[in-house]
Amino acid sequence: MADLKSYFETHKTRFLNELLDLLRIPSVSADPRFAGDVKRMAEATAEHLRLVGADNVEVFQTAGHPIVYGEKIIDPKAPTVLVYGHYDVQPADPLELWESPPFEPVVKKTKNHPDGAIFARGACDDKGQFFMHVKAFEMMFRNNELPCNVKFMIEGEEEVGSRNLETFCLANKKKLACNVVLVSDTSIIANDTPSLTVGLRGLCYMEVEVTGPNRDLHSGVYGGAVANPINVLCQMIGSLHDKKRRITVAGFYDDVLKVSTKERKMMNNAPFDEKAYTSDLKIKEVMGEKGYTTIERTGIRPTLDVNGIWGGYTGEGAKTVLPSKAFAKISMRLVPGQEPKKIAKLFQKHFETIAPKGVQVKVTEHHGGHPVVIPTNSAEYRAAEKAMEKAFGKKPLPQRGGGSIPIVAMFKDVLGVNTMLMGFGLDSDDIHSPNEHFGLFNYYKGIETIPLFYKYYSGKK
Repeated sequence: MADLKSYFETHKTRFLNELLDLLRIPSVSADPRFAGDVKRMAEATAEHLRLVGADNVEVFQTAGHPIVYGEKIIDPKAPTVLVYGHYDVQPADPLELWESPPFEPVVKKTKNHPDGAIFARGACDDKGQFFMHVKAFEMMFRNNELPCNVKFMIEGEEEVGSRNLETFCLANKKKLACNVVLVSDTSIIANDTPSLTVGLRGLCYMEVEVTGPNRDLHSGVYGGAVANPINVLCQMIGSLHDKKRRITVAGFYDDVLKVSTKERKMMNNAPFDEKAYTSDLKIKEVMGEKGYTTIERTGIRPTLDVNGIWGGYTGEGAKTVLPSKAFAKISMRLVPGQEPKKIAKLFQKHFETIAPKGVQVKVTEHHGGHPVVIPTNSAEYRAAEKAMEKAFGKKPLPQRGGGSIPIVAMFKDVLGVNTMLMGFGLDSDDIHSPNEHFGLFNYYKGIETIPLFYKYYSGKK
């Protein structure tokens, strides 16, 4: 791999500048105002695939945002790796909390990234991480060291639930045929403690609407006489957890698979500094389900959280109004055994049941995804483990992640293959938050590690 190291050192500055250019494109899939930018990002992704040597590169239109495909088939008998990533990003709001504009990337040093980090929306999730694969492919192809077939599928709707991805996969099963899907959209424990994600929580995302009077009312004339939807909604939300921080939705825990004492002990062997954790978040103490550690709460236990709440007057100054409606967006992270559709029905029934007679409730299901567990005895896991150990000088720890990547279960169902999650971000990189960033160490380490995965997965020594 000596030629790859030389090539990397020669071109690493260009690798960074090319990523910075992509980060300047505000490809926010959730906001229709950015539809043109999302399309522009798809075209830019396709152009990069062409430039690095991929064949049959195409931008496929869907009912939503485009999917970019490209491939390099060196030998039909060789293993085939399908690289999945997404080029869309979360909305940057609230803009006032960014230290620099979200789509004007800057590089600066941080406590966790003393070598520097790229600050921009999408830096870690997932432009920086999918682009590592493009650059790793470039190095392998340019130096004639590509040991197997590679296919790319980079989509533009991951942040809105990958609404059209399954339809695309079903219609293109032959084109997407592979032996394993490789994804970098997860994190490692720390830059000196590599890890591989072996489990992901599922997701059930709901929106609730509480309606009281048929119009906004004067809070003096009507206050105290009719139900205030915001007050009621807050009370209803407050009742969704008991004193032990357990979720009170009837039947919510019925299908949760029990994790053995042995596995729980192994999970808690991972390095975790609660004092540093709380200090980083500027909180006095952690909070969660009684009887479980922070590592367990974010890996093997289901959750219910309010992601947004609004209603009434929120503008400058005062307006004494009793609102007609109140809204909230609520997400539930699910663990193995739980089924998103079933949880959605249980939540809807529970929320409607606890509503007082003075209001009407509407519950809308948005999107969801199944939890997954990645086998650690597979060829792809062994290859990723060996690649990480070679690159970091330390064997990676298996770790269950708290986030959700719903397409992992879909790939198994539709394409019939496992997914290997080999991410390089840190949990402290503020993905989905203001000041999202991605360490230069992590970006470059990913480009270094990915070719090793291909090498070991293909049986090369």
